[in-house]
Amino acid sequence: MKCPKCQNENPEDTLYCGKCGTQLLSPGEISAPTKTIETHKEELTTGTTFADRYQIIEELGKGGMGRVYKVMDTKIKEKIALKLLRPEIASDKNTIERFSNELKFSRKIRHENVCQMYDLNEEKGTHYITMEYIHGEDLKRLIRKMGQMSAGQAISLAKQMCERLAEAHKLGVVHRDLKPQNIMVDEEGKARIMDFGIARSLKGKGMTGAGVMIGTPEYMSPEQVEGKDVDQRSDIYSLGVILYEMVTGRVPFEGDTAFTIGVKQKSEIPRNPKELNSQTPDDLCIVILKCLDKEKDKRYQSAGELRAELIRIEQGIPTTERETPKRKPITSKEITVTLGLKKLLIPALAVVSIVVIGLIIWSP
Repeated sequence: MKCPKCQNENPEDTLYCGKCGTQLLSPGEISAPTKTIETHKEELTTGTTFADRYQIIEELGKGGMGRVYKVMDTKIKEKIALKLLRPEIASDKNTIERFSNELKFSRKIRHENVCQMYDLNEEKGTHYITMEYIHGEDLKRLIRKMGQMSAGQAISLAKQMCERLAEAHKLGVVHRDLKPQNIMVDEEGKARIMDFGIARSLKGKGMTGAGVMIGTPEYMSPEQVEGKDVDQRSDIYSLGVILYEMVTGRVPFEGDTAFTIGVKQKSEIPRNPKELNSQTPDDLCIVILKCLDKEKDKRYQSAGELRAELIRIEQGIPTTERETPKRKPITSKEITVTLGLKKLLIPALAVVSIVVIGLIIWSP
């Protein structure tokens, strides 16, 4: 290390010059490079490579936990999703430990309506989760696009969610943040529940502190709002909110702040969905309102029980009304065929016209 005053060469990390005694670096400055290297990343840039493995394709969205990206895993040559955890979440050792424990449970769930979680890793102070990439559209956007779904469409999606939740609940895992933004509808119209990142094992006690509220206010059960222990019936409540939103186009309780919404979740009775959508069958309205009961003992006690009731109602709905909206982008083949037919048709009509005119002119 060269002294700025006398230019004398000194051993690395020397605080004072051995020749003239000039102070070279303070202890804080010596450790600065290490701190810089471990600075948390808050977002990734398209085209860059993260952790020497994941090539960033595009940002898919962001939420309370962090940003989600579609990436190419260059090691296995496959597209996956990567969630970059927010620094304030990742810096909490207890939270990271909880995520790690719950990931073990999430990986045990094998179902076609499951978004597979892969791993929780750290790269130079930045924590991230890797998971299956699903090509589709989240349910929240689908609801906004459609306004209100038919009873058949809503039941079709809700049944799939029930299957997924039943599998998770058997393993003792509660989602705790079930909402349309966490449900992807793929190109085949299948619902896939995402983000078990803040799920909690029913068997694991003490993973979250008493009074800690985890979730999204519009979809939280009354017991969640109060920071109490939750079980599978809390997910049933959240699914009831989603069903309500699918058929009416709006959530049962709205407000300017999380506190306002939370108070309504605990004390207000939701309007009957039929008041907002007269096409909703009475028996489906009864099911939705039962899911939204303030007392969890009065709700459906399992996802399987709710699914059985939905199947019963579905049997009375015409098959044509049950089809889940599917994404059908126009393919290049379809475009080629359409344009090809037009190109062939126009010249053919022109030739026929000329022949007809010729016959008229030359006819005796």
